[in-house]
Amino acid sequence: MAIETKAIGTKTPLALRELSLPVTGMTCASCVMHVEKAIKRVKGVVSVDVNLATEKATVAFDPATATLPSMRTAVERAGYGLLTERATLPAAEEAEQELKDEAGRGRALRWTAIQAVAALAAGLFAMALMFLPHWFYLPWWRWSEEDVRPLLFFVATPIQAWAGWRFYQAAWAAGRYGQTNMNTLIALGTLVAWAYSTMVTFGGDFIHSSGLMSEAYFDSGLIIIAFMLVGRYLEDRAKSQTSGAIKKLLGLQPKTATVVVEGEEVQIPIDRVQPGDLIRVRPGEKVAVDGVVVEGQSAVDESMLTGESVPVDKRAGDDVIGATLNTSGSLIFRATRVGTDTALAQIVRLVQQAQGGKAPIQRLADTIAGYFVPAVLGIAVLTFLVWFLLGPEPRFNLGLIAMVSVLIIACPCAMGLATPTAIMVGTGKGAEIGLLIRGGEALETARRLTTVVLDKTGTLTQGRPIVTECVPVTGIDESDLLSWAAAVELGSEHPLGRAVVEAARARGLEVGGAQNFRATAGGGVSGMVDGATVLVGRPGFLSDSGISLDGLGSLGERLAVDGKTPLYVAVDGRPAGLIALADTVKPESRHAVAELKALGLDVWMLTGDTRATAEAIARQIGIDQVLAEVHPDQKAEQVRSLQAQGAVVAMVGDGVNDAPALAQADLGIAIGTGADVAVEASDITLVGGDPHGVAAAIALSRRTVATIKSNLFWAFAYNVLLIPVAAGGLYLLTGDLLNPGLAAAAMALSSVSVVTNSLRLRSFRRPAPGEVLTNPGLADRIRDVGYLAGIAAVAISIAVGGYGWSRSNAAALPTIPVSAQSFKYDPATVRIAAQPGDLVRVVFTNHDSAFHDWTVAGIPDAHVNARPGQTATATFRIYASGTYELWCTVLGHREAGMAGTLIIEPLPTTTNHYIEEE
Repeated sequence: MAIETKAIGTKTPLALRELSLPVTGMTCASCVMHVEKAIKRVKGVVSVDVNLATEKATVAFDPATATLPSMRTAVERAGYGLLTERATLPAAEEAEQELKDEAGRGRALRWTAIQAVAALAAGLFAMALMFLPHWFYLPWWRWSEEDVRPLLFFVATPIQAWAGWRFYQAAWAAGRYGQTNMNTLIALGTLVAWAYSTMVTFGGDFIHSSGLMSEAYFDSGLIIIAFMLVGRYLEDRAKSQTSGAIKKLLGLQPKTATVVVEGEEVQIPIDRVQPGDLIRVRPGEKVAVDGVVVEGQSAVDESMLTGESVPVDKRAGDDVIGATLNTSGSLIFRATRVGTDTALAQIVRLVQQAQGGKAPIQRLADTIAGYFVPAVLGIAVLTFLVWFLLGPEPRFNLGLIAMVSVLIIACPCAMGLATPTAIMVGTGKGAEIGLLIRGGEALETARRLTTVVLDKTGTLTQGRPIVTECVPVTGIDESDLLSWAAAVELGSEHPLGRAVVEAARARGLEVGGAQNFRATAGGGVSGMVDGATVLVGRPGFLSDSGISLDGLGSLGERLAVDGKTPLYVAVDGRPAGLIALADTVKPESRHAVAELKALGLDVWMLTGDTRATAEAIARQIGIDQVLAEVHPDQKAEQVRSLQAQGAVVAMVGDGVNDAPALAQADLGIAIGTGADVAVEASDITLVGGDPHGVAAAIALSRRTVATIKSNLFWAFAYNVLLIPVAAGGLYLLTGDLLNPGLAAAAMALSSVSVVTNSLRLRSFRRPAPGEVLTNPGLADRIRDVGYLAGIAAVAISIAVGGYGWSRSNAAALPTIPVSAQSFKYDPATVRIAAQPGDLVRVVFTNHDSAFHDWTVAGIPDAHVNARPGQTATATFRIYASGTYELWCTVLGHREAGMAGTLIIEPLPTTTNHYIEEE
């Protein structure tokens, strides 16, 4: 992934620089905090934001003090990696590099899958050797669990080390510098299980003499790693899909361009195109770069960038945007923007910056997650101590299982992914439908909006006013009136002035410039034309110069009621006439306003027109609240006034003369103008200029923030609920502890569910023309919450079903109750009716003051031990009927007087299991 750079102004005496640096080795939210702290310690770094989903660090720094090598060193000391800087690439080269990066990620995913399958296969093999003889009748099987443990050790150890190496390496790298993360929890949990199993395998005498349970957990370590790898595989696949929008955008860029040189057409690579080159684009071809049409007519499909499906007609003088599709005629255009300056490159850059930034809600989550792993380590140790000191027998083993389950089930990863994945998908989806959202803060603000202020010109209207009436006073020719006004307006940049000049030229009038040109903001313009002083503007502008409008004023008021804008003309201090102009309302404006109202928003129109003109236009499009006769430099003050009344305001404008208002508003939404998509004052840019996009952007923001909240709720609730379950809460209800393998599966599921929930944002669509958006209803909220709740319900159902099945099977087993007390064994004889292959449960109660083992001679699996005053259980399988000796042992030696007899009789076909004690 390329490193994006940009200058970000002068916030300190020296200009700052901003870089987006790829970071390697991050796996959870704790990693995010460690990397941020490491970079912040570098002298000269002003701010840093690390994003887990994009695996990038956005750093603002003083290049005179902070250097990339110093940042890289700081990150490496924290146990992570910082990739070598790569200059910002043109879109074509960026697309090629993205393909290489994608291929590398694909290889890594395949390797993860191979390791997961190997670990799972080894874990199932270990489980088969240890438990199949208990589950199925295998008359030829004569090996006990103790006999197969050495084989399990030599199978499990290399596979666990190989498949889990990434976790151990990352945990060691972090631990060297006093850091902890998710890998620390996984490494500790699996290594503790492996170490105890190894001790049981090769130190049986020590285990017995210490009064510990002789039980191995080689299968648990392998199953844990297998589930972790499966979760990582699914998570990485899902994360790669969250960046699909950028991949689509990069894929739009054509690789070659047909350049016209001295009448000859030459095909060259896109990166060799220079500004000023003439480029031919035929029907069905993509426009190579941004430019201006110089020859030909055609219709261009801009939907891939603007989200608008109707092709746009193009002719000489019109702008064309690179990567759009020419659908009909042949065009020749002159390149104006190439490489990293094209609209496509700007869009990609804006989306990458948005996806790399943080929402305010994410900063809180990252802060909590930063302390999460140390807290989990403390809870795990406390869990073991409570079980070891206060729990039933076998206390050590139960404490060990509970501790490992706590270490494995804790999931800081879900908390770290909850916000950035939703932002990535939400902003990416926005880019696909022509909405450029600058980041998480814009999304959160859009959700809180109460009021939308729409600038009239260019937002609700076409922004291209035309002259509709030209009314001179008696004695003045209409052509002279228009010629005088056009001469003065030639020096103006106002849309009304340009419309007057275009109207004069359309009538064949010669438009010469005016001398002593002056423009009064919000008033009008003046200048000398052929020795006469000409004023053009509003009534107040002329009256301030002592000019009376006489009957023109009432005519202008009538025109204003019809939605037209009157410009009054005076020559040498006397009124000369009136020119009326009208700006056509966009056909989609009325529906756009209805959508905003349906979202529960107050809608205002802001304009510099007279109140009569403004109210006439507002009635056409369904707006009831109007701010009229507002000068450009007063727009920000109007927004501030609404904010003072408690409103959360979005300002929608074209970003030209309303940039201060966009900046003042809580949320600035700019109407894009073709190739100019990066309106600096805006938080959201509508690439296509369609006002429908305002409601779509707000609706997408609300849905994205709702997804973030459901993700965070799930991530925190998961840990709050399941860590106590893993610590022993399940034991209080059922008498069993949570299996560490199930803990690993739950941990993997939590991260995957958060990412896939974010991916549901890809189903968001831009409303069709005339379709009115509404606030999310109860059904929508139930659907959003129900997705994660459904995943949790399925997981719980599977776990409860499996547990219930195992408990029901166990409850049906014939049970041998035996006890030991003061060198006495009771009962002396036990008689069982069973058939080969049946399982039998033994409940051994130790009433003595010493530790005892209970064994059946000839049945290796029939073995259980108990501490003084404790009860222990075990199951074993019957292989044949007959008479067996029962005895108790201490350190493997039979105890005098502690013996009995087990008689197994064939089970009658018409009766159930029964046990007799003698």
